[in-house]
Formats: sequence, C-alpha cells, structure tokens
Amino acid sequence: MNESSVTPASAADSAAADRKPGWGETLKAYLEPASLRMFALGFSAGLPLLLVLGTLSFRLREAGLDRTTIGYLSWVGLAYGFKWVWSPLVDRLPIPLLTRAMGRRRSWLLVSQGLIMVALAGMAVADPRSGLDMVVWCALAVAFASATQDIALDAYRIESADAAHQGTLAATYQTGYRLAMIWAGAGVLWLAARAEVAPVAQAADVAVSQAGAAVAAAAAAVKPAPGALYQNAAWTTAYLVMAASMLVGVVTVLFSREPAQVELPPSRNAAEWFKGAFVEPFADFLKRYGTHALLILALIGVYRISDVVMGIMANPFYVDMGYTKDEVAAVTKIYGVIMTLVGAFIGGALSLRLGVMRVLMLGAVLSAASNLLFAWLAHHGHDVTALIAVVSADNLSAGVASAAFIAYLSSLTNVSYSATQYALFSSMMLLAPKWLAGYSGAFVDAYDYPTFFTATSLLGLPVLVLIWLATRISSAPVSPAKP
Repeated sequence: MNESSVTPASAADSAAADRKPGWGETLKAYLEPASLRMFALGFSAGLPLLLVLGTLSFRLREAGLDRTTIGYLSWVGLAYGFKWVWSPLVDRLPIPLLTRAMGRRRSWLLVSQGLIMVALAGMAVADPRSGLDMVVWCALAVAFASATQDIALDAYRIESADAAHQGTLAATYQTGYRLAMIWAGAGVLWLAARAEVAPVAQAADVAVSQAGAAVAAAAAAVKPAPGALYQNAAWTTAYLVMAASMLVGVVTVLFSREPAQVELPPSRNAAEWFKGAFVEPFADFLKRYGTHALLILALIGVYRISDVVMGIMANPFYVDMGYTKDEVAAVTKIYGVIMTLVGAFIGGALSLRLGVMRVLMLGAVLSAASNLLFAWLAHHGHDVTALIAVVSADNLSAGVASAAFIAYLSSLTNVSYSATQYALFSSMMLLAPKWLAGYSGAFVDAYDYPTFFTATSLLGLPVLVLIWLATRISSAPVSPAKP
C-alpha cells in the first residue's frame, strides 16, 4: 500500500487500534488458523534437534562408543549456529519448478523436510558398531536440513502476521517445538525399548525365576561389555518412526498458503545478486538502527546467557546430587518441558497485553533469579519435591523469556530480508553464551555448584541494563520495517 493511498483514521478507528485486547480475545488468538499452523510447523522444527544430539549420544553410548568420540560428534550441532551463512540463499534463491508452484517459503520448507526424512531413515538403518561414516554423514545432513528448515520457517512466521501477533505465534511455535522434543527424547527411548527382542528387565525376571535370587544377584554384579545389550534393530524402528513423524510438517506445508511477500527486483548479474542477497540485509539493519544497532546486537548476544551457561552443568549437577535417571527424566524431560510450554503461553499472552519490551524485562529477571534456586537446591540436598519446585520455576521463566525474545527478534527484521536477518539474530544469541559455557565445568571444579549457579545469575545483570537502554531509545517496541 502506498502512503498516498492511506486516509486519515477516524477517532473511532484510532481508539480501536489503541484498545488493548481482552483476555477472551487474547486466548482466542491461540485458536486462529495461523497459530494452529505454527503449532504443527513448530513440531516439525523441534523433532530433529535431539535426534542428532542428546538422543544420538544415548544410542552411541549404548552401542559401546567412548565418550570422547561422542563428544566430538556433538559438533554436528554447529550447523544451527552458522545457519546465517546460507540464509541469504534461502531468502532469495528460487528452487526450480517448486518455487513457482508453491512459493518461496513453502518450497524451501518442503525440500528441507524431505531431506530430514531421508537422512533420519539413513541414521535408522546405520549400525554404529560397524562404522560411524554413515551415521556422521546422515547426522550432518539432518542438522543442515533442520537449520535450513528453521531459516525458512522463521521467515514464514514473521511474514504470516503483524507485530502484535508475533508473541502468539511464538508461543504456539514453542508449544509444538517442545512437544516434538519430548517425542524425540523420551518418546524415541520408549519406542526403542519396546522394539527390543528381549528387554533387559524381562531377562532379569527370567534369571530370578530360574536360577534363584542368589545366582541372579551374582550375575547382576558382572557388568556387561560395552555394546553387549545394544540392539540396532530396535533403534532402526524408533528412528524410522521419527522420520515418519516429519509428515506432520510436510502435510501442514502442503495445505498452507504462502504468506504475502515483497517482490524482489531481478538481478542483472551475479555481483548484483550477491549484493542483494548477502550485503543489503546486513546493511539494511545497520542503516535502520544506526548507532543503536550495536546496543541491539549486544542485547541479542547476551539475553539468554544465564540459561545457556547454567544449562551445560544441569545434568552433571543432577548426577552429583544423587538423582536417578528416572527422577531426572520425569521431572526435567517431561514435566519441565510442560512447564516451559505454560511459560511460553503466558509470555505470548502478556506480550499482546503489555508489550514485548516489558515482558522481555520480566523474562530476564525471572531467568536470572531462577538460577539462585539451583544454588539453594545444591545446599538443600537430594529432594525430589524440591527438584520439582526448582525445575518448575526455571522452565516457567525460560518459557516466558523465550516467547518474548522470539517476538522481539521478529520485530527487528525487515520483511524484505526476514530469513537472512532472523537467522543472523538467532545465531548470534548462542555464540557468546555457548563459548562461555565451555568453561562451566572448570568453574565448578575450581569452586562449587552454589558459587557457579550464583555466578550465572549475576551474568543476567548486564542484560537488565541493556533492556532498559533499548527501551529508552524508542518510545514503543520496534516495529518491522515496511518495504
């Protein structure tokens, strides 16, 4: 729409625009087609992550691989941190035939989802005991395709709604994403266990009934050799089910509409195309925000630093505190994810009513404060009830912060370069925290858990200052630039 075609709004229209939505209207936004669509696409985005990281590590360890090798293989996750490198291609490069038929965003989504399914099937049939080449290459393909799906999906979400509804879409996206992580974490282990020919628990029961308790106890004292209990066929079944689960995203893309996009002028030569795809998205951000760009980038780079640095030592902490695998799985992997979803819905609803910047500040305060609860838990000792309370508070605050932060990042993008700019922002938010988190183990060894958790909480103080400064440079939350 041209500026010349805009007529002055009436007083009634202005009042309607300024009116804050009621709670009923706010909750109804979660049932809109765009929100439900983002829920399904969020599931498709969250499914591959654990299958090439945490779940794969569990599988490889069960197959008898040493922890050093497993640690090196976790580097496949770096694809998510460098997705900004090829994001300009996703933003501007058409896919022959498919883009003409489906549109730029949907065609890239469909291609990336198809590659994820094929690569997961490859991981399913590969046996890590026979060699890691196929496992590694397929895991790299999953990570690359998953990161590509994230690029296209972030752009699709940003272009599907105005700034006021980005918090709602972020919340429903996170809901689908977290549910997929439960399915790819706890679900895949459940599937693999039930696909085993002779589960360990059943074998133990047979030993007790046939050989007697004394003989069974003596046999239990002898630890099986690494990989002795591994059944690749069970993992093949589990990973094939995961590959089939990607159909949720495929079907959603096929039955969705392409969002309205800015028509990009054709490039006259390769140099002009490179400038439009790689240079202009970053130059546009610097031009729009000027000297404030550095402040915004600093805020993006450290907003999640308390959570990310603390999270690296969370699982070692649970082990050292004597919590069992069942306790950790039930409280942190399932119950904790559910609390994150609750926090995401709260954050999305509050962003609609109070504005993104206020909720961004609230999320930062809660995230930093929740780390102090872990310091208290370290002094308190082994207590499942206390663990539930601490994990609930931590995940609830993380959900609020994530919903507001995603909405904030979305508001910073220019719709002309939404995929490239959002990929840059979402990559930047992990680089510094991930680098610093690498030293978390050495810090705990040198000091102790309470000191470590307190220090991670203090890391959140500069974030509060940056949010306060970012709020002051604008009288209202930043809106997406209009082409």
